Amino acid sequence: MSHRPPPDVATDDCLQSYSYLFSPDILRDKVAFITGGGSGIGFRIAEIFMRHGCQTVIASRNQQKVSDAAKKLIAATGQQCLALSLDVRQPQTVTAAVDEALKTFGKIDILINGAAGNFLCAASNMSFNAYKTVIDIDTIGTFNVSKVMFEKYFEDHGGVIINITATLDYRGQALQVHAGTAKAAVDAMTRHLAVEWGHHNIRVNSLAPGPISGTEGMRRLGGHRVERNILGSPLQRLGNKTEIAHSALYLASPLASYVTGTVLVVDGGNWLTSANNHMMLLGTETSKL
Repeated sequence: MSHRPPPDVATDDCLQSYSYLFSPDILRDKVAFITGGGSGIGFRIAEIFMRHGCQTVIASRNQQKVSDAAKKLIAATGQQCLALSLDVRQPQTVTAAVDEALKTFGKIDILINGAAGNFLCAASNMSFNAYKTVIDIDTIGTFNVSKVMFEKYFEDHGGVIINITATLDYRGQALQVHAGTAKAAVDAMTRHLAVEWGHHNIRVNSLAPGPISGTEGMRRLGGHRVERNILGSPLQRLGNKTEIAHSALYLASPLASYVTGTVLVVDGGNWLTSANNHMMLLGTETSKL
């Protein structure tokens, strides 16, 4: 078996070509609401879903960014894409966006909680506000959007929730106490909501990517250092955004109809072997935040 990744592009642009591994209409007539959908992993998830027949709503704080992204996605896939601005930390903006999405499409089948914030910083250098901001976006934001979606549509119609998390807390990754605790809390939330909302025909899962090329995360989290260390990981390479999108496609699709309350790690085994030497890593960051 080849471990070669599927084609991807480093920028926030659509793929030049695409080879189907799943049925091209596996998400036909579905509607996905994707926070953080204007760039990086969220953008590629939107594209791959649309290539499989899904219509999408992409939402982030920057209206211009999602509007530009939506134009690219529509041109590449021929599917509808609605660009909306929201701040996941402010439930009233989430409510307004979900109302607009339901007015446009009449339904929402899939929620991708992809909005996140991260940076490298030692706990001793981190301000109280910097820590709180990451918790507010990643953890509280995920709850806010999930709760609004439940009340507005999923409670009566069912649905799929996929929370984009991380492997940082598995070993207490150095310089990542803020993001690690935020994402660990989201993985716990995934299990709680799967238990409470399962009888409404709602599946809730987490997807935990490893180091992924062409993302803001890689740029912010010391891409060159990660790439130097990647040869020591089991698959000896970075992942790409298409691979994460394929994993989200599986979790959103009927193929995962009995999968809920779990975390799908898509990291090439990286968390098992990645460097976690605190004193060495401290040399990679100097700023106070």
